[in-house]
Amino acid sequence: MANADNDKDFHGHWPSRNNPPEIKDYKELLTSYQNWSATRFVTADIDELVHHRANFFDQLLEQLWSQFELNEKSATLIAVGGYGRETLHPGSDIDLLILVDEKSDSLRVVEDKLSRLITFLWDLHLDIGHSVRSIDECFQQADDDITVATNLIESRFLTGSEELFNEFHQHLINDFPWSSRDFYQAKLDEQRQRHQQYHSTSYNLEPNIKSSPGGLRDIQTIGWIAKRHFQTHSDENLVEYGYMTADEFVELRDCMNWLWRIRFALHIEAGKREDRLLFDFQPGVAVRLGYGNEGKSSVETMMKDYFKVVLRVSELNQMLLQFFHQAILGTQDLQDAELIDRDFAISNTLLTARHDEVFDNPVNLIRAFVCIAEYPQITGIHSNTIRLIRNARAQLTEPLSHNPDCRNKFNQLIQHERGCGLAFSLMHHHSVLASYLPQWQQIVGQMQFDLFHAYTVDEHTFRLVRNLYRYSDEKYAEQFPLCEKIVQQMERKYCLYLAGIFHDIAKGRGGDHSELGEMDARNFCHQHGYSEEDAELVAWLVRHHLTMSVTAQKRDIHDPEVIQEFANQVQTVERLDFLYCLTVADIRATNQSLWNNWKATLLEELYNATAYLLQQDSSQPTLDVREKIKENKANAMALLLSAGFDKSDINALWGRFTADYFFRHTAEQISWHSQHILNLPTDQLPLILIGDENNYGTTELFIYHHEESHLFASVAGVLDSQQLSILDAQILATRDGFVMDTFIVLQRDGKPLTEPQRIEEVKQQLLDVLHKRVPVPKTNRPLSRRMKNFSVKTEVSFIPSKHQGRTTFELITLDRPGLIAKLAAILQQQNVTLLAAKITTIGEQAEDLFIVTSEDNTSLGEQQKQALKQQIIEDLEF
Repeated sequence: MANADNDKDFHGHWPSRNNPPEIKDYKELLTSYQNWSATRFVTADIDELVHHRANFFDQLLEQLWSQFELNEKSATLIAVGGYGRETLHPGSDIDLLILVDEKSDSLRVVEDKLSRLITFLWDLHLDIGHSVRSIDECFQQADDDITVATNLIESRFLTGSEELFNEFHQHLINDFPWSSRDFYQAKLDEQRQRHQQYHSTSYNLEPNIKSSPGGLRDIQTIGWIAKRHFQTHSDENLVEYGYMTADEFVELRDCMNWLWRIRFALHIEAGKREDRLLFDFQPGVAVRLGYGNEGKSSVETMMKDYFKVVLRVSELNQMLLQFFHQAILGTQDLQDAELIDRDFAISNTLLTARHDEVFDNPVNLIRAFVCIAEYPQITGIHSNTIRLIRNARAQLTEPLSHNPDCRNKFNQLIQHERGCGLAFSLMHHHSVLASYLPQWQQIVGQMQFDLFHAYTVDEHTFRLVRNLYRYSDEKYAEQFPLCEKIVQQMERKYCLYLAGIFHDIAKGRGGDHSELGEMDARNFCHQHGYSEEDAELVAWLVRHHLTMSVTAQKRDIHDPEVIQEFANQVQTVERLDFLYCLTVADIRATNQSLWNNWKATLLEELYNATAYLLQQDSSQPTLDVREKIKENKANAMALLLSAGFDKSDINALWGRFTADYFFRHTAEQISWHSQHILNLPTDQLPLILIGDENNYGTTELFIYHHEESHLFASVAGVLDSQQLSILDAQILATRDGFVMDTFIVLQRDGKPLTEPQRIEEVKQQLLDVLHKRVPVPKTNRPLSRRMKNFSVKTEVSFIPSKHQGRTTFELITLDRPGLIAKLAAILQQQNVTLLAAKITTIGEQAEDLFIVTSEDNTSLGEQQKQALKQQIIEDLEF
């Protein structure tokens, strides 16, 4: 145990142990130690710091124990949990077990002193986790609770009765209530449940250093199971018992020290216990760890190192837990394995190497995954084989793709019907893909410091390929009906997978990643012997992988000019098929919250309109707007007639509507609107409809009212106050002074508005505002915690258009509460009328498209454009 004499580094003034303890003296000591610890962090080994901190509190607690006169033989102070492992971070709980002798005559006096001690520790604002128990109570609790049992395994004597502790320790050895088998299974279940809380991925924007997959808990789980099975306190015994090589032990210890260091820095930065590496703390932690103070780039470099570490921990955790499974549950049955060939077999549904030299031939590093694709009964890789793969990876001196035989096997894998399923997943997880493609190695752990990209580039790309594979999996057929139909007829499916692998492979290198990736993809195809036709298709897909997403989400796809321009880029139905499938997979793999029925609808409408255009015989096909209007009218008329409406009444109403209305709305929408307008008494304007007539999974808000200036600004203010996000808006006027405004909205959680009470509340507030009974509500919600860590420069770009009377501009700015309402107010001040809006939020960044006109229905002049641009930038920059 440390004491003031041999504590050569920390020279704080310790209170005298001969006087009664004073809060003030100990607070000064703790402040002094915290400051020393933060300063020492810059140069000290982390292993030294966490143990030094534990020893410091050993001394503090031993001294207080003495000062509170707890020297009787009827009580013992024991460290448990992380403190029991003799490690503490600045914000760590100090977990204590106070063991008492129930038979002691002085127990009541001891309990009173203990109560005063614990109160004193709380008054020092220490995070004390404590329990007071007898030996029997300890083991009764441990029998019921795996967490208590785990804490007991890591118990360490601090002070008090050694005799009582020795008795407790003997019980721990001889009467531990959990068998090795049950303890292993309980800790495994505990880990699985914990991983599920983080969606079973290490790649989170704000990871939990302790609990996320690949974090400190995964290392501790290995240690806990080993200590129970081998009845030891030493992690080094894993090497002695042959369950871990010396190199693996060193690697695991290095990973733990790296995670310790980032956790220690996080606690200092946060000034409290905080294991979530939140955006708020990432720049400061990066500076403390020596990554520099360049902000975004420093954070991205730090997080790349973090993700690489947790990937290594995850692999070691999986391998070692499988070894324990074989040892503890007795599942080593290699002699019963199903032979594949002289190198591989299937043991207990796991791919198993038949000899230790199997990967001396590097081709087998790829062939192993071909075997996984060829044998659907395989569910994973045997732990011995994982170890051999890890060793073989470390011995490589050049990328596997430089080997022609490896290239042949990789082609075989990509073109196999199951190649991009489990085989590709395991190839990514065990870093063989990074060993094969040098470009992939560069994106491993590559993150982007924003709210849009939820995963590292390699994890996102893996998820995209997995999504592509699921188009061919009947289990997911209902999720992607159009993609499934397209892929079933696709003759060169492997080109789709290759485009997926390369679409983001050039991120982080500087320059346009689509252009650089196009070059990488073309070179890969040539190197791997693909035809020029295949190479051209894959390269084109990589270059244009964002085009369909941008067009659908950020352009007016009801504009024939937009569809025509997109069709000119795509040129063939085959390219359109590939691009559509790639785009859907890409959006779904970027962020779990991004995909919704509205995006699905936009993409499908763009696909169908473009396919129709490209399938026309003309060498220069055009979209037949009149035919589309005629079709919509005919279908809507049928719906209205079947509902009992008179044809002449319908035609009279429709005579007031513009052609643009019939082109931009579906037959179901036209019928829905018309029914209510025909039944509307003249004195009951405005008409407000809220529903989802097309079953798009969104909420449509339709307003029919007398034409009045800047109706959009009023509606936007109400919707914002109701916590509704506008995705799309169409502002259309009738021929006789009415407006028909359609808004597509979702709630902040991305779900449609379906609760009747909420719908009525929105309707009533809209009516109150439009009748001028109440003013337009103002937004006063602050930026969210996450948003405060980002800044986006406000940019306004005017987009050229052939349309007379319209001006289109794109706004890029920081997303914030009330943004659309504020923009609407700016348009009102500039005497600009909004015709349509497409609202796209990409993480912290809003990228919105607005189609506007002047008060006299002409496009904006250059002077008016500049005035509008200047006011938007001035009002939104803050």
